Amino acid sequence: MSMRVTFLGTGGAVPTTERAPSAFLVEREGERLLFDCGEGTQRQMMRFGTGFAVAHVFVTHLHGDHVLGIPGLIQTLDFNDREAPIAIHGPPGSKGHLKDLVEAGGYRPSFPVNVHEVRPGGVALDGDGYEVRTFATEHRNASSMGYALVEDDRRGRFDREKAEELGVPVGPKFGRLHNGEAVELDDGTVIEPEQVVGDPRPGRRFVYTGDSRPVDAAVEAAAEPDLLIHDATFGAEWAERARQTGHSTAREAAEIANRAGATRLALTHISSRYAGDAGPIEREAKEAFDGETAFVPDDGRTFEIPYPDAEK
Repeated sequence: MSMRVTFLGTGGAVPTTERAPSAFLVEREGERLLFDCGEGTQRQMMRFGTGFAVAHVFVTHLHGDHVLGIPGLIQTLDFNDREAPIAIHGPPGSKGHLKDLVEAGGYRPSFPVNVHEVRPGGVALDGDGYEVRTFATEHRNASSMGYALVEDDRRGRFDREKAEELGVPVGPKFGRLHNGEAVELDDGTVIEPEQVVGDPRPGRRFVYTGDSRPVDAAVEAAAEPDLLIHDATFGAEWAERARQTGHSTAREAAEIANRAGATRLALTHISSRYAGDAGPIEREAKEAFDGETAFVPDDGRTFEIPYPDAEK
């Protein structure tokens, strides 16, 4: 079961020829979830082949580089004869503004567009086998929040060798045991699931901060995320500018990742100051990060999020 992230826009407030404004798409079990929707997101989706079958859009805050792609995306979906509804989730105070974006220029989509406000510390989506949680972030002049996608625990591993030793015949009873159901053998012996099934295994989880200063809530949103996508607009030399504008440096992002126990750190919202070379951002984070890898994704990069217990 795959979970793949496509980075559609990794730039800061001012787009460059290499980096579009903020947007990335998560595909899980065929379901597509879009996080932020900066200007030109629909074109990035076409360019990088993600498809348009998006069920939910999660907006971190209302600054233009995170939402100005919504009118174009909605109208393109309409032009492609979309009938299925789409849900847009945003922070407190965003509902009216998001509706205005959907209906920009007096446009009225012919398919349902449902806009929801969600408070930080809540659940934006209770999905099939996962949930998208919200957490408070800190960004200048904005009601903002981040999102954490957390999968349910998976069943423990089935010990076939042990089952056979206990006399369970190969066949349907294996599946019943793995599903948590006791089975009775021909001699009347009852085999309980815990005799042949290991402890539950964690699902995958990732955290996205959107634009934010380093905040404790990002650490608490999901323990030990497999991927943390964090604001890293500036390098340490612009630390004061980061504080003034409500952003983070690459080092600060790495420190949050360490505190959260993140395995991997993706650095996004890269300032146009680094249009020619984002290497300093990546190097700064790598020097401070204790996890497996820290990287600055280019637009169009895809990343498969593995299970925590996947063999390496």
